[in-house]
Amino acid sequence: MPAEWEPHEATWIAWPHNREDWPGKFGPIAWVYAEIARKLARVERVRILVENEGGERNARRYLGSVHADLAAIEFFHYPTDRVWTRDYGPLFVKNPSGEVAITSWRFNAWAKYGNWQRDNAIPGALAARLHLRSWEPDLVLEGGSIDVNGQGALLTTGECLLSPVQARNPGATRRQIERALHDYLGAREVIWLGRGIAGDDTHGHVDDLARFVNARTVAIASEPDRSDPNHEPLRENLEILRRSPFQVVKLPMPAPVIFKGQRLPASYANFYIANRLVLVPTFNDPQDRVALARLARLFPGREVTGIHALDLVWGLGTLHCMTLQQPEAGATRQPR
Repeated sequence: MPAEWEPHEATWIAWPHNREDWPGKFGPIAWVYAEIARKLARVERVRILVENEGGERNARRYLGSVHADLAAIEFFHYPTDRVWTRDYGPLFVKNPSGEVAITSWRFNAWAKYGNWQRDNAIPGALAARLHLRSWEPDLVLEGGSIDVNGQGALLTTGECLLSPVQARNPGATRRQIERALHDYLGAREVIWLGRGIAGDDTHGHVDDLARFVNARTVAIASEPDRSDPNHEPLRENLEILRRSPFQVVKLPMPAPVIFKGQRLPASYANFYIANRLVLVPTFNDPQDRVALARLARLFPGREVTGIHALDLVWGLGTLHCMTLQQPEAGATRQPR
C-alpha cells in the first residue's frame, strides 16, 4: 500500500446527503465540502460519489459558487449511507511494476450503526467501474484504522482492531490480523498503539492520533493537560512510538470541542496529504497556528492549508476521514 504522500491519480469523496450525521447543523456542510474540493481540484482530480443525477446537480451548484475547477472533478452515481470514504472505500495497492489494484475489505459501520450496506458495496462497484483487479479479504478493516509509510510499516491501535468493544472481527487474533495486513497491504511491521482520542465513535482510529509524515517520521497528537481525558492515552502512545525505530514529532491538540454536551474528536492529526498540498482541520483555537507551522516544517514541498472544521467535526470526523487517495499508476517517482 503506497504512502499517502506518494503521487495520486485522484482523491475520492462522497457528497454529504445524510442529515442525521450533522443533526441541526447540516446546512454549512456542503459549503465545507465545496471548499475542500476546490482546493483539491487545483492539484489533482477529485472523484465524487453522489446519490443520483439530482445529487450531482446539487453538488455542481455549490462547486460552481466557490469557483472550483469543474474540469478536474468527476461524478460517480453510487448511493452511500455516509460520507466517510476513508473507512468504506477501497484501499488501493500498487505492485513494483506500477499496477494499481483494489483491496475490498468488509465494512460494518464501525460495528456501531445498522445502515452500512450501501457503503459496503462501494469497493466492489469501483473495482468494476475502474477495471481494476480486486481482492476481498474476509475481514472488516477501515482505512482510518491504519496508516502506512509505503515501505512496509503500518500504524494501528489495539483499541480499534483487538478490543471486544465495537469488535470488527470477533474472535480474530492479533496474529491473524497481522497476517492479513501483510498479505493484502504489504505490512511487514505493525506498530500497535493503545487507545484513541476522546469523542471518537470509531473506538480508536489511528488517524486521529498518529500519522506517518515521511518514511521514518511519525507525528503524534499530544495533550499536556493532565486533567484532560486525552492526556494519558496520548502519553502512552508516545512512549510506544519512542520505543520504535521511527522519529517522533508531537502535534498539539486543540482545546476540547464540545457541542450540545458532547465531546467531539477534534484533532490536527486528521490532516490529508494531497499532491503538492496538505489540508489540516482547524478549530478557531490558538493551537491552530502551532499545528499549521509544525506541519509546514514537516512537509516543506507542499502548501499546508487550514480548513475550518468546527461544523464538520459535529459529524464525528474531519478531513482524513472524508477523503481517500487513489495512487497514480506507473513506476514510483518523487511526489509532486
